[in-house]
Amino acid sequence: MLYRISLTALVAFAAFAQQYPPAHFHHIHLNSTDPAAAIDFYASKFDCERAKFAGSWDGVWAQKAWILFNKVATPPAAEITSTIWHFGWGAEDMPATYQKQLNSGTKFNTPLTDISDLVNSPGFYYAYVDGPDHAVIELNTAAHHRLGHLHLLSADPISAGEWYVKYFGVTRRGSGPLYNTNASYYKGYQVGPNMSLMSDNINIIIFPVEFAYKAYPAEWKRRTAFDSTEGRVVDHIGFSFEDLPAALERLRKDGVKVTQEIKTAFNGKVKYAFIEGPDRIRIELVEGQARNE
Repeated sequence: MLYRISLTALVAFAAFAQQYPPAHFHHIHLNSTDPAAAIDFYASKFDCERAKFAGSWDGVWAQKAWILFNKVATPPAAEITSTIWHFGWGAEDMPATYQKQLNSGTKFNTPLTDISDLVNSPGFYYAYVDGPDHAVIELNTAAHHRLGHLHLLSADPISAGEWYVKYFGVTRRGSGPLYNTNASYYKGYQVGPNMSLMSDNINIIIFPVEFAYKAYPAEWKRRTAFDSTEGRVVDHIGFSFEDLPAALERLRKDGVKVTQEIKTAFNGKVKYAFIEGPDRIRIELVEGQARNE
């Protein structure tokens, strides 16, 4: 697959992003057959706490963002066939954290794995937790133990990353070449071109979909496109704007697909709308920055 983005497009993206205040990362929203049990799991296993969104809705508060839950009657789809791959927490001492999780009964899809050579950082480990409803949750070496990242897959990581820069004001992470559009591989898995972005304290990482072809061959056999995230274990992510009507109108005029017009909830405390982003990701727009009341 060829990944391209023109200099003209880059200039237009930058100009657009600079015109408006940046959005803030607001939440990750999951579908769950047992939200109460899921909340207990997250609050007991990771650096986050039980809290009530808008003073009414049980969820998890993780430093600057929410993890919210919809109750569903049947287990949501969890195969890696949508753009959302996983989200995760950091760990200053990953081997010790991994052992502590094992001792507490945490189940892992992928055990403790050293990828120091991939990230060019000695002593860098990761492991994937099999979370409630089979959500994939990563623990990885970091200078913190908070909710730290969201990992996406994309048919065009460069263009997808620039979309988030343009519409949400996220910033590019890293000091290397601005864009490396060449395919790159790690142990036979395609990991580039990729993007690494920051929205508040959430690192949004975007890998090429070709990674999934090899990592999840059964799911991607005869598949040519992503499923929508709607209805899956990770249903959508949320960003906030101070003026939601103005932000939504800007997006609409620029051709972004609006999938739900502005509504209110919790006696008017919450104002929200939905759009569709790159690779069929469902994105909720909320008025007002995330906070734990």
